[in-house]
Amino acid sequence: MPAASPSQPAWREPMVWLVAGGPIAVVIASFFTLALAIRHPDPPLDLRAKSQQAADDVEPADMRARAGDVPAMVGRNHAATGAPGAAR
Repeated sequence: MPAASPSQPAWREPMVWLVAGGPIAVVIASFFTLALAIRHPDPPLDLRAKSQQAADDVEPADMRARAGDVPAMVGRNHAATGAPGAAR
């Protein structure tokens, strides 16, 4: 029978650090990300002001809607049912 190796504390074993190191790094990174999010929050979008401003602006000739153009949501919602405004 081989001689028993002397017992060491768990934190001195390399395998413990390989197993626990990944989750510990993720927890530390999540706190870092939380601190960044609290210190530098994104400003909220003022969608009403943007749409009103866009309605008030005069569009250049090359940006005007063509006859077949529809808003993206309308086009997506009617993609399977046919052209928008078509009889069902």
